[in-house]
Amino acid sequence: MTEAQQAVLPGLEPPDPPDRPNNAGLPDRREALRELPAAELPAVRLRWCGPQALASAELLEVVVGAQRDLGRLLMAPFHGLEGLVKASLQELQEVPGIGPSKAAQIKAALELGTRLMTIPPEERPQISSPADAARLLMPEMSYLEQEHLRVVLLDTKNRLLGMPTVYVGSAHTAVARVAEVMREAVSARAVGMIIVHNHPSGDSTPSRDDLALTKRFVEAGQLLDIRVLDHLIIGGRTYVSMKQRGLGF
Repeated sequence: MTEAQQAVLPGLEPPDPPDRPNNAGLPDRREALRELPAAELPAVRLRWCGPQALASAELLEVVVGAQRDLGRLLMAPFHGLEGLVKASLQELQEVPGIGPSKAAQIKAALELGTRLMTIPPEERPQISSPADAARLLMPEMSYLEQEHLRVVLLDTKNRLLGMPTVYVGSAHTAVARVAEVMREAVSARAVGMIIVHNHPSGDSTPSRDDLALTKRFVEAGQLLDIRVLDHLIIGGRTYVSMKQRGLGF
């Protein structure tokens, strides 16, 4: 492998020399991370609250695994995300703390977001039955060791807008906040939604709590004019449609 190849492969860029001046006043990475309680670190907040709860600068820090404030320092010279999208790899590397691999990570993440925005609506999956939604999520959610609650967001033609994870609970329960779920739907301008959560035990039989939660979602949807089409419970290789069983609807 040539030196030129090594310079662009992720994780292989040479470390900054010890005496490199920190012109931007960046704190040492380990010290900066110790400044924040674990629950307030961007990556932790993303897992618990979802990416919508993070500012753009914090999302950048999660992407590159960087120290606190590097996301803000990245955005400042480019005047926000739009300028960052247009910046070249070389321009990104001029920001202190950004080497070749981190610059490549940033450009890759921004390119994925750009491509997602250009997907024609007709190419997005259309959910026409509970089985369609289950097929999308069962491979991922069947064997989770904790309860995850996700919401399948749909447009006027039941085409997929997104499937964000709203809550991650214990191995026994997911204390979902209806307001958090509905906020996802309002933010995406969804007109329909399907609630999906898993039972780590592998038994997809609905519980009393599942019934009560379904009723709360349906009532909240009626108030906001967002159709709650179903609530699916995934357990192992099976799922239950609360709508088909007439539970909570």
